[in-house]
Amino acid sequence: MNWGSAAEFFAMGGHAFYVWGAFGACALLMIVEPILARRRRSNALDELRREMRARKESNE
Repeated sequence: MNWGSAAEFFAMGGHAFYVWGAFGACALLMIVEPILARRRRSNALDELRREMRARKESNE
């Protein structure tokens, strides 16, 4: 595809809303997913630590 100007490129032949919306959604997911994964991992590790402490205290 050839565009004559930057405005034509950003308009994407009338499909700009779909194209740039999809691009934005993908970029947002690529930013948010690692943050959420890190949070889930941290919560799981915290839960395991609590369980280990509870088991240790119940054995004493």
